[in-house]
Amino acid sequence: MLDAAMKALTQLLSPAFRSVLIKSAGLAIAVLAVLFIALYRVLAWLRDAGISWTEGAVGPISHEPLVVLTWLLAIALGFGLFTGAIFLMPVVTSLVASFFCDEIADHVEREHYPAEPIGTALPLLRAIIEGVKAALLALVVYLCAMPFMFLAGFGAVIFFVATAYVLGRTYFELAAMRYHSVAEAKAMRRLNSMTIFIAGMFIAAFVSIPIVNLATPLFGMAFMVHMHKRLSGRPRQELLEPLR
Repeated sequence: MLDAAMKALTQLLSPAFRSVLIKSAGLAIAVLAVLFIALYRVLAWLRDAGISWTEGAVGPISHEPLVVLTWLLAIALGFGLFTGAIFLMPVVTSLVASFFCDEIADHVEREHYPAEPIGTALPLLRAIIEGVKAALLALVVYLCAMPFMFLAGFGAVIFFVATAYVLGRTYFELAAMRYHSVAEAKAMRRLNSMTIFIAGMFIAAFVSIPIVNLATPLFGMAFMVHMHKRLSGRPRQELLEPLR
């Protein structure tokens, strides 16, 4: 597993990955910008509506305190958006990975496994569907984990575990679907769930690094291509067993 992670990290700096990195990082920034603007407008509307209601209910005497409150809320709003961007990054990278998963996997397989057959690219629609499903799953998991963030220390652990589960699952299935049907890829993931979860911790650690995490689709996909190669030595009937 460490060898697979090192190979993925090393290949991030290769010329073949540069164009993919630019495209995936650009798309991730664009998606984050749209989410940022939408979230800002919602929070700003809630802030202004609350202040207007309070001023109308209390009267002009509340104007000066409300001015101070507006500044404090603006600061809180900025902090909330920054925190939201951190939480949304794994969701965004899950979606972005679906657009570039086959391009990344193709580079990895050609460089590290030249003697083996190259995987079959997923149809773009299927890849996008899987990416959207992964992003929605990540959002649901994080919303469930959110209440624990108010518990010092424990919340961060919950978030890290949730990220490891979602990203490990997402990137492994995208890598496996190049060689197996959707059902078989999911069965293989369930069969190796603990190994894939531990591998997901590497990706969770990577996505927690600001700026660097824009390369998460490249690292996560390259890493899971290596992991799939190592786990695919099991007999095919073992993959089909969970489907019965």
